[in-house]
Amino acid sequence: MPLVAVVVAALAIGFEQLVQWKYGPMGIIAFVALTVGIKARSTMISGIGAVILVMLFTQSG
Repeated sequence: MPLVAVVVAALAIGFEQLVQWKYGPMGIIAFVALTVGIKARSTMISGIGAVILVMLFTQSG
């Protein structure tokens, strides 16, 4: 079980760094809002984070 947790944490950190590198501060704010909303089970916060991420993804494409 600890190995799985370490692997998941490493993937999350890697994804976070990718978002920050590619989409800047707004991307990291959206990613944090999404993860905080999921952990707090707040659909409003996670929805805001998801919408911002989708807007950033579509803008760069």
